[in-house]
Amino acid sequence: MEIRTVPVAFPDGTNVILGQSHFIKTVEDLYEILATTAPGSKFGIAFAEASGPRLVRHDGNDEEMERAAIEIVSTLGAGHSFAIVMRDAFPISVLRSVANCQEVCRIFCATANPLEAIVAETPQGKGILGVVDGASPKGVEGPGDVATRGEFLRKIGYKR
Repeated sequence: MEIRTVPVAFPDGTNVILGQSHFIKTVEDLYEILATTAPGSKFGIAFAEASGPRLVRHDGNDEEMERAAIEIVSTLGAGHSFAIVMRDAFPISVLRSVANCQEVCRIFCATANPLEAIVAETPQGKGILGVVDGASPKGVEGPGDVATRGEFLRKIGYKR
């Protein structure tokens, strides 16, 4: 078995949700979830089949987001993985609904940070073991950092 990290590239100003699912209907159900829980957002979805024709299935309401999701799933090459790339919405708005989707087995991350997937490859295929999301902490927040966090949350509409 070979284990390596694979950089996950997505457009600036977007967020990605990376997960594992188990059924061809994943794309349709995730599309429905995103369209209803984040109206007005732009998104693309891609899902890697693990059997049958083993195609990358995809959908979305924005061509750039859809291409980015296809690129992520194709680059990772892990069966039953999916990627959602979204703009004009935050993952927090859709994450619980995505996780509760009948086909979704797990969510590895939801992020706008630099991202690497830890991928194992065996003679059978590839699988995502986990992710490296962003960078390691540099310290503990102080009072000024707490105030900055509160200002940011107000700016994006998550706090009054």
